[in-house]
Amino acid sequence: MTAKLFFLVLSTVIFQSAIAQSDGYWDKDRATSKEIIVGAGNRVVIKSEDLPVGTTEIVYRITLLDENQQMASSLVSLLKAIPDPTGISQGSAGAVFLLSKASGDDKCKYAVFNASALAAAYKDSGKTDKACLYQDSPVNKDAKRLSLGKSTCLQSNSENIWFGFESQNWVMKQKIVLEIVPWVNIKLNRGWNPETKTELINICSAQKVAKSVKKPDQFCNCFLSAVSEKYTYREFKQLIAVERSANIEAFTVQCLKKSNEEYLLLNPIREEAYGYFLKDNFEEAIRITQQEILDKNYGVPMDYSTLGEYYMFSKQFAKAESAFKRGLERDPSELNFQINLAHVYLFTDRMDEAKAIHKKYKNQNIFSKISWKTQTEQDFAEFKKRGFPDKNFKKILRIID
Repeated sequence: MTAKLFFLVLSTVIFQSAIAQSDGYWDKDRATSKEIIVGAGNRVVIKSEDLPVGTTEIVYRITLLDENQQMASSLVSLLKAIPDPTGISQGSAGAVFLLSKASGDDKCKYAVFNASALAAAYKDSGKTDKACLYQDSPVNKDAKRLSLGKSTCLQSNSENIWFGFESQNWVMKQKIVLEIVPWVNIKLNRGWNPETKTELINICSAQKVAKSVKKPDQFCNCFLSAVSEKYTYREFKQLIAVERSANIEAFTVQCLKKSNEEYLLLNPIREEAYGYFLKDNFEEAIRITQQEILDKNYGVPMDYSTLGEYYMFSKQFAKAESAFKRGLERDPSELNFQINLAHVYLFTDRMDEAKAIHKKYKNQNIFSKISWKTQTEQDFAEFKKRGFPDKNFKKILRIID
């Protein structure tokens, strides 16, 4: 190539680059650059470096070199002048520019595969019927651009591609340089394209709770946003089963809270715990409430009240007091915490503190239609039935009468 022609080629590429609408970048950090020695008449398969999420184009260059010959310039350095992959295929200038200025006399055939098993089969048999691209005529250099949607070599969320080479030198070994540079679309970099978003929507829709919400589409859209903001598609797919299950549950609760429908998921858990309580299996009722609701930060203040009552009826008064106070911190206006604290004080010989609470709130209602006095009488009846000491019950009843 004369100096004048080279200048025209370079000028054309730079001009194309200037008018291109760049929506991505050449990922030089995850480019493939390998020098392969192939034995006489042999075949070899080379796996690319991991392609970044959002790869929509790749440019590759193959160069066969004579012994001790070096590459004049790397493919990465040449692509710096082409900030958009469309610049490569606009006329012959880009293609000429990408071809190596150095190459030897040796030639090879090559094939490209989109799966490891297909590449391995080629290495064993030499059959190319499963190749997504096959160069049947021996070449000593070649350069091409493969695009998502136009070539089956590059598929949505492809992680690698494989190149198979067959030496055409039946006497001596060959030296082949393979260079692959991916183009990453910034918008797709996180991996959430229409196909992967649909996959996530299907996960959302398959949940039992998704069939009970008032607005399923709005719920699953919230789920999609929550997952895609925290994880790239590849990160989400790499979660192990336990991690994925925990995240799906957390995102589900997050979206249910947004629509004030978290009860759809939590009420069955609460009912399960209450079922164990009715069977006097306090340990399991406490475990479910603590681990499945409160430890996951799903609970509302009344869940602390429930936990406290489970502790109180199992006569773990110190833990009951702690639960009631934690609930009171979250909702200081909730009188149910106050009456339960009064019960704890009564059973732990802190009569003066119990009396003080009853005197302060005796004229108020615990709930809209249940007075403080009625609730106290009902609680005392339940305590008496369960064998709690009742020697001070009459003293409290006189205060609230």
